[in-house]
Amino acid sequence: MYQGDERWSAVDGYFSEKLVPADEDLAYVLDANAAAGLPPHDVSSLQGKFLALLTKLVAARHVLEIGTLGGYSTIWFARAMAEGGKVTSLEISPDYAATARSNLENAGVRERVDVMVGPALKSLARLYQESAGPFDLIFIDADKPNNAAYLEWALKLSRRGTVIIGDNVVRDGSVIDATSSDDRVQGVRAFTDLLADTAGLFRPPCRQSVRKAGME
Repeated sequence: MYQGDERWSAVDGYFSEKLVPADEDLAYVLDANAAAGLPPHDVSSLQGKFLALLTKLVAARHVLEIGTLGGYSTIWFARAMAEGGKVTSLEISPDYAATARSNLENAGVRERVDVMVGPALKSLARLYQESAGPFDLIFIDADKPNNAAYLEWALKLSRRGTVIIGDNVVRDGSVIDATSSDDRVQGVRAFTDLLADTAGLFRPPCRQSVRKAGME
């Protein structure tokens, strides 16, 4: 580990200690995930609190999470949702989904979450066919090679004002390497290219265009 890594870990620990109080239910999730052999890919406690803050800011009632793992981030969403809300979380592994459901039950939020098991691209197509959207917030945190495809579905399942979040995009700086043989890096680069191609969707109309349209 580089000294810089240790420093950033210390900084993260400092802010976590100050801003994220100890939580038995969330600590239980991490212990249960480790006991079940799940990879330690959960968001950090600070990231979880940030996701919860975004959920509250948009008063989200319909959250789509692509990648459940053990349900750690799912619990943050479920707790922060507006009254009567629902998290739809997609997980390819039946074993991971079973662990997540147990964790959600332990945290008292099981009734607020629907865990769909199967390849996320198939689950997303099913949600679209069933007119399940639009979602108020969409969190993309699954296999990186499919990131661009997940974003395409997220756009189809969103509305104007939907918050779409993509996790793990820097890849320790490897994202800048166009020749990388890592399909996760290339997946993130394709995701970023799609963001660039659709950037106009997220820009407000300029004042000149508003005047021409007779809106001022």
